[in-house]
Amino acid sequence: MTNPNGPYPGRQIFLGLTENERPCFAYLVTGRSPASRERKATFAENGLIMGPIKNEPYDWLRHYTAVKTDSVSGLMAITNGIQTEALFEAYRLLYNTLSVPGAEQMTSIMTGAQYEPDSLHTPRISGVVTFKNGDSNPVFILSIITDRPPANTWILKPKKATLTGVSTYTGNMESPKPFDVSGKLPVIENKCSSAKEIADYIYGISAATNQGDDIRVCAVGGVLAADNKKWDIKVINRHK
Repeated sequence: MTNPNGPYPGRQIFLGLTENERPCFAYLVTGRSPASRERKATFAENGLIMGPIKNEPYDWLRHYTAVKTDSVSGLMAITNGIQTEALFEAYRLLYNTLSVPGAEQMTSIMTGAQYEPDSLHTPRISGVVTFKNGDSNPVFILSIITDRPPANTWILKPKKATLTGVSTYTGNMESPKPFDVSGKLPVIENKCSSAKEIADYIYGISAATNQGDDIRVCAVGGVLAADNKKWDIKVINRHK
């Protein structure tokens, strides 16, 4: 099994269900250049941040809140950039006001966030797992904004033991292209039941090198507990 988006997916989000039908997610960060690989995922209050490995200056494109969770609602928001906080607060508000979580909030925030202002016009990607207050059925939402707005957003209906993903890039290492929003989202088998197994799985299928150096920065796995409140999250970092 290899990464469904090719040898260089950039950053990648998967949402789905485990073997025992628990909501889960995976997050992968890869980098072609040495600078993009000089970072790691670090646990912070209620989530994870992507930050420098040393005392490097803040870079708003490389350093950001990647994951935020809420142990009251079971909400989890995951992104590759500046949009994490906005999505988290928007869907937490929907939960607290007994509203139905839908695609329109995601599409609006993602369209406003726009793509990253770099030479590749790197897309922004986001995922949310949430609930309507009082309902035990999870809602899975994935989105991407390219340089052709508005954002594309999908409400997923994942099957048992599968992960559905979106990535910033697809194609070869030398000339990656933005993720093709006109095709189907890739779905991969997920025989994992724990957060650690998911992180190991995604890290393993994404092995690739550029100019002799491993491009993998980190892989993250997360599984929602049986109470639909607390997320168990595990991380594999290139840099310890």
